[in-house]
Amino acid sequence: MPLASIPSPSQGVWYLGIIPIRAYALCIVLGVIVAVWLSERRWQARGGQKGTIVDIAVPAVIFGLIGGRLYHVITDWQTYFGSRAIKEPIQALFIWEGGLGIWGAISLGALGVWFAVRKRGISMSAVADTVAPGIAFAQAIGRWGNWFNQELYGSPTTLPWGLEIDVDHGGEPGVLYHPTFLYESLWDVALGFVLLFAGRRFALHHGRLFALYVAGYTAGRFWIEGLRIDPVGGVDHAVTFLSLRINQWTSIVLFVAALAYFWLSRKRDSVEIVAPVDPADPAHPADQADADSEDTRDGAAEEPASTDDGEDPPNPRPATETSKDAEAADDPAPATEKATAAEAADDGVPADEKAADGKATDKKATEAEVTDAPAPAADDAPPADGVGAADAEVVTKEKNSR
Repeated sequence: MPLASIPSPSQGVWYLGIIPIRAYALCIVLGVIVAVWLSERRWQARGGQKGTIVDIAVPAVIFGLIGGRLYHVITDWQTYFGSRAIKEPIQALFIWEGGLGIWGAISLGALGVWFAVRKRGISMSAVADTVAPGIAFAQAIGRWGNWFNQELYGSPTTLPWGLEIDVDHGGEPGVLYHPTFLYESLWDVALGFVLLFAGRRFALHHGRLFALYVAGYTAGRFWIEGLRIDPVGGVDHAVTFLSLRINQWTSIVLFVAALAYFWLSRKRDSVEIVAPVDPADPAHPADQADADSEDTRDGAAEEPASTDDGEDPPNPRPATETSKDAEAADDPAPATEKATAAEAADDGVPADEKAADGKATDKKATEAEVTDAPAPAADDAPPADGVGAADAEVVTKEKNSR
C-alpha cells in the first residue's frame, strides 16, 4: 500500500430535507461566481459600465450549460443510446450527474454572449478578452466537481499524489490513479495568472488575449487528456484515431486556430466600444460611451455637436448682424456720410462744406482704410459687398474732383 495518496470523497451529494445538494453543481456555481466577479472588475477598469458582465453572464451560462451537455452527449452517445448503453436515454438530461464538454460550453456560451453584446452595442472582442482569465479560474474550480464524482481520472500510478478510486466508480483495491482533475485545475490557475500578466504587460486586445487563453488551455489539455482512461466516445474503451483521443484532436485543431488568429490580428488597432452609445439604453447612459469610438467620430463628422441642453450650436454670425448687412446693402450711401450730414445739420453748417473739410483732413486715413478693408457698418457689423463697393466709388470720385 502506498505511503501517501489523495483520497476520494465518500459522497458527492447531501440532502437538505428532500432537496439534493450536489458538490458537482456547487463547484460549477462557485466557478461562475468567481469568473463574473473578476470579469466585472476588469470590465469597469477598462471603462465599461457596472453590471454589464453580470447581465451578459446570464445568457452565457444558460447557453454554456446546454452546449457543454450537448458536446458530452454527442461524443459519449453510446453511454445513453444503443444496445450497449449503460444509462437510460433520459439520463442524458441529468446534468448534475456530471458530463460537461468545455468545447461545447465555450462555443454555445459565446453565442449567448454575442446576442447580449450585439443588443448593447459593445465589442464582442473586448468582452472576450475581459472574461478570458475568469474562465480559466472557473474551470480550475469546476474540475473539483469531478473529484467528488470520482470521474475522469488517469491511468494507474505509483506517485505519492496518486488518487484513490472506489470499486463502485471503476477503481481497483490498492491501485492509485493519476489525479487528472488536479493537474488540470493547477494548469488552469497558472493559465489565469499568465493571462492577467500578459493582458497588462502587452495590452492584448481585439480578441488576442482570448486566443492566448484557448492556445494555453488546449496545450495543457492535450497532455492531460493523454493520461485519462475514461471511455470517451465508447462504453468500455475510449474512441481513438491515430492513437489519439477525441479531445486530443479537438485540442490540436483549436490550438492551431488560436495561434493563427493571434498572429493575423496583431495589427488590428481599431477602437473597441466598451460602453453603449444608444441613449435609449436606461442601464448604460449614452454620455458614458467611449469618446474615441468609431460611432462617436462618425457622428461628429456628419453633424455639429449640440449643447448639453439639446440646443443647436450658436450661429457664428448672429441674425441681427445679418439683417444689418442686408439694410446696408440696400442703401448705397456709406454710413460715414450719413453721420457727417447729421452732425452738420446740428451745427447749422451745410453738410457739403463740413463733409468736405472732414474729408480733406482725413483723406490719407480714409484711403488706408478702404485699401485694407471695407468700412464697418453700424454696431461694427462686417459690411456687405454692396457697401464696400459704394465706399470705393466715393473715394474714386473724391480723387477725380481734387
